[in-house]
Amino acid sequence: MLKNILPRGRSRSLNRTQKAAIAGVGALGAAAVALTAVPASGQTTTTSEAAPTAKVAYSTKQIQDVHAGVTGQLAGASQKVAAIEAKKEAAAKKATAKKATAEKKAAAEKAAAKRAAKETTSRSAQRTEVKKAAPKSYPNNLDGWIREARAIMKKHGIPGTYEGIHRNIMRESSGNPKAINDWDINAINGIPSKGLLQVIPPTFAAYHVPGTSKNIYDPVANIVAACNYAADKYGTMDNVDSAY
Repeated sequence: MLKNILPRGRSRSLNRTQKAAIAGVGALGAAAVALTAVPASGQTTTTSEAAPTAKVAYSTKQIQDVHAGVTGQLAGASQKVAAIEAKKEAAAKKATAKKATAEKKAAAEKAAAKRAAKETTSRSAQRTEVKKAAPKSYPNNLDGWIREARAIMKKHGIPGTYEGIHRNIMRESSGNPKAINDWDINAINGIPSKGLLQVIPPTFAAYHVPGTSKNIYDPVANIVAACNYAADKYGTMDNVDSAY
């Protein structure tokens, strides 16, 4: 551009006026360049070079480490699950063992109670057998004979009080079980009255009570047969006040 300004054939040295002109032209060019760089909006745009893109290095080492970490976590989780399951199983076994122990204890207590009940029943049966084998004893006298006769009469539903029996015995035989009447009409007919209540043999046989002696002179058998006869004929021995 400067070459066109200088006239041909002239010296290349520049005077002060030329230098000033050239400087002015340079200034105007710089201004034009500056105006061209300003956007239409009036805002200043700053441009910069784009940063070079960094190269990415790929490697399998990191992936392997991640895989190992995940595997380790899964293994740890599995161990925790296994520990929980083992704990549950141990608790279940403990509960089962406790239940089995309780059931065994209950069965033992039940068996013991059953044995105790059986032993109690056995002892009761033994006492009953002893009572049956050893009946109540009565003294061998008039009082004992009357009380034993009344116990037998009670079992067979034969009425008669102690006083009524005792009163008739004393009138008929004075309490002598071997007494015999050899002078009344029965004696004349050959069947004399015998024993405490003076019963003739046919009457004794007819009103004899099972379980008593068949000997007419036996005091208890004599009383029971006589009271059985009086109950049939008079309602009770208490109603008899004379020979019957």
